[in-house]
Amino acid sequence: MDLLIKNGTIVSAEETFVGDIGVKDGKILCIGRDLSVEAKKVVDASGKLVLPGAIDVHTHLAMPFGGTVSADGYLSGTRAGACGGVTTVFDYPIQRKGKGIIETVQERKEMCDPEACIDYAFHCCITDLNEGAILDEFKAAVDYGITSFKCFLVYKKEGMMVDDGTLVRILKKAKEAGAITNIHAENPDVIDLNIEQFKAEGKTSAWYHYLSRPEYVEAEADKRAVHWAKSVNAPLYIVHMADKEGLEAAVAAKRDGYPVYIETCPQYLEFTCDVYKREDGRNFVCSPPMKDQESQDALWKAIADGSIDTVATDHCPFQSYEKDWGKDDFTKIPNGCAGIENLYPYMLSKANEGKISFNRAVELCATNPAKIFGCSQKGSLTVGKDADIVIYDRDKEVTISVDNMHSDYDHTIWEGIQVHGYPVQTYVRGALVYDHGEFVGTPGYGTFVKREPQKYGLE
Repeated sequence: MDLLIKNGTIVSAEETFVGDIGVKDGKILCIGRDLSVEAKKVVDASGKLVLPGAIDVHTHLAMPFGGTVSADGYLSGTRAGACGGVTTVFDYPIQRKGKGIIETVQERKEMCDPEACIDYAFHCCITDLNEGAILDEFKAAVDYGITSFKCFLVYKKEGMMVDDGTLVRILKKAKEAGAITNIHAENPDVIDLNIEQFKAEGKTSAWYHYLSRPEYVEAEADKRAVHWAKSVNAPLYIVHMADKEGLEAAVAAKRDGYPVYIETCPQYLEFTCDVYKREDGRNFVCSPPMKDQESQDALWKAIADGSIDTVATDHCPFQSYEKDWGKDDFTKIPNGCAGIENLYPYMLSKANEGKISFNRAVELCATNPAKIFGCSQKGSLTVGKDADIVIYDRDKEVTISVDNMHSDYDHTIWEGIQVHGYPVQTYVRGALVYDHGEFVGTPGYGTFVKREPQKYGLE
């Protein structure tokens, strides 16, 4: 063996048991009790949990937005992920008019290859069908390893929004190609109406970012997206679900047997809209915004009962001086918050506190993301799969601060949050990339994950 991890408590989505894991050539070669094998490196994980690495399926690294670019590029973003137990990251390249899907992805891949500290994959945001040429490219994109396409139902002025007809065409073509459609669901016209009213009334603080995009604005678009997906019986993945009403519509569709999948984010599980009343409320501005307590309670209920499929971050941080552009006008605040390094520690801390099980945390952050998005070599500690492994100390207490994170931003919405238990080592394909608070990996080590097309229960 290249690596033998002994005596750890191995946690999967289904079971928990004490055992050893043997790794050879980046793959898990054997799992068992008291393995009698030779290894170049032996790690005693007695008293620790041994988990599959997390998969953050929602990030925006080096993303141009709001007159700037998100603070974490591919190096710092993947470095931060490694230090939080994330072993695979998904980014969202944005296809523009005149550009193809594979062309768009390859441009980002060329940026990512020399910098990525962990493995990576891409969804592709579709903004223009280029007279149908993009639809014709779906099959080639799936063959390339891109098996998910994103549609924005907002950001009309930014040239990113798709209308309902385009959405339906994408849903149908993605289904045909073995791909899934991801949706950012909010109603742009009502948002614009609210913004116009608030600005006319001189109401421009961060609180009005929330009030311009309240629960019903997201809920309407959630329900519309679910309606179209059901109507054409196509798979749908709703990103960053934050509101109760939309959640209920998506859950109802799931219960009726439709292939609808739901993602939420740690910020919606920890914070409510009250953060926008704070003096630093602009730092919490993201879209959709955090909602009220009723919605947060509904999200946690859906986490507990299995209705929510994944937790990811929508990691898109900006520097504080950029957030300050909107201190007197919420429409000028770049939208996005940090989270990639906080995802697994936060969800595992909730498991450590008894709010959910460790098995459920693994399911939400590793196993389900791999299954939904066709990462056949990822997401579980299984013989033959990649040795993406996190060793977790349940007794380690950490107070999150910008000073102990590994990103390039200068502030974090997680400042001062205490997590109970913390990753102490992260391995990507058997290589140690994070060790007791320090990044020890190598930029460029991460490789592109070519994903497999999925049936999503459809014939």
